Amino acid sequence: MATVSEENRTKAENVKAEANALFADKKFQEAIDKYSVAINLNPTVAAYYTNRAFCHLKLESYGYAIADAEEALKIDPNLTKANYRRAVANMALGKFKEALKDLKVVSRSAPSDKDAKAKLNECSKIVKRIEFEKAIEHDDRTPSVAETIDTDSMVVESSYDGPKIDDETKQIDSDFVKQMIQRFKDQKKIHKKYAFMASIIMAVRKIMMEAPSLIDVKVPSDGMLTVCGDVHGQFYDFINIFELNGYPDEKHAYLFNGDFVDRGSFSVEVILTLFAYKWLYPDRLYLARGNHETDNMNKVYGFEGEVKAKFSEMMFKLFSETFNALPLAHVIESRILVVHGGLFSKDDVTLDDIRKIDRLALRQPGQDGLMCELLWSDPQPEMGRGASKRGVGIQFGPDVTKKFLEHNNLDMLIRSHEVKEEGYVIEHDGKCVTVFSAPNYCDSVGNKGAMINITPDMKLDYKTFEAVPHPQVRPMQYASQFSGMLGM
Repeated sequence: MATVSEENRTKAENVKAEANALFADKKFQEAIDKYSVAINLNPTVAAYYTNRAFCHLKLESYGYAIADAEEALKIDPNLTKANYRRAVANMALGKFKEALKDLKVVSRSAPSDKDAKAKLNECSKIVKRIEFEKAIEHDDRTPSVAETIDTDSMVVESSYDGPKIDDETKQIDSDFVKQMIQRFKDQKKIHKKYAFMASIIMAVRKIMMEAPSLIDVKVPSDGMLTVCGDVHGQFYDFINIFELNGYPDEKHAYLFNGDFVDRGSFSVEVILTLFAYKWLYPDRLYLARGNHETDNMNKVYGFEGEVKAKFSEMMFKLFSETFNALPLAHVIESRILVVHGGLFSKDDVTLDDIRKIDRLALRQPGQDGLMCELLWSDPQPEMGRGASKRGVGIQFGPDVTKKFLEHNNLDMLIRSHEVKEEGYVIEHDGKCVTVFSAPNYCDSVGNKGAMINITPDMKLDYKTFEAVPHPQVRPMQYASQFSGMLGM
């Protein structure tokens, strides 16, 4: 243990007080900087690390939060707050087994704490369920959910006054989608028969199953292509994109770059609308998988609970199968690569390597490999590669971006995955752009949303927008009680 002077101990405590005040004002990055100063002055205080870990949790830097919790435990192995912080971070990453270990420690330390006991019990149930699902995942005797659904036998009650799909043609048109959107705005559902039929479930699932992992995209010659980032279940902000920028049609294509669901409590409405447009305009509406189109994220951040509350468990399973089939990347006019997260832990990855990813066999992205890194990685200002602040994927520098683009004869990388104050950020000498399309993320961040309009001559026009009002339903309304651990 390092020897610390009394003067530095006093200075560290004063800086910690400043950091605490910044945290109370929700200035989390500034608080992190202050806690770091306190740690440099006095690295022997475990609480400085757990406090900084809490800030990292608020910024979704779960890898950093885990690292700080582990440093705190080295100093004080009995500091259960550090176990709790690590459990929260692992839960946020869908690492339920690791979280369970720490929750057991917390529960043993405070056996009368009902909240800790409840979280332990819920985590234990999730772990058991995941183990069961894995056991049957590759059982050939277990049919796809899609194969077990008979929409023809579903009866539409005479009291249903929403949009309908003709039983004979089983096709939708723009009027159906417009009526569906208005119904969602009015906080009403469409009938489950049409949800199953109109949302991929089944048509879109078939389209996705037949698509490659890397999609080549053309900008409409007489229109434009709009690239949007995360919308995270913020339906009213999502629809506002169309109100401001135009709805999808033959002349106006859209590419939504993952994280359609979770966090916001209108994820069902977002994904049904996207899937309906994908069915209506298969070559004008593109969807890429994000790290939140995965089972573990959906269990924690609300989508699974929302689908079950609004429809059924069967529908969630069908969404899960469909998410497994979502493409992983798009290339616009052979010049711009669009992925949700970012680049890779190794050099010389080619577009063909991405095309060859067998996402249908992999199903879930796992904790490493090309598919995982496409969904989870982030850019960094420093050269080279670094450990992920999230705890999954990597961080990649300007030199990595430059080398990848040159190796694949590309001009630019567009990615999403990170909230940005102005909705977008241009980094890496203009070669890496982050676009995020959920304004006032989680009703609390205050950021703008953004989108990128691309014309046939490959000019990029960045548009930003503010959040719009929505019904009084809080973010993650349908999430498990772990949402409380995540500070929502």
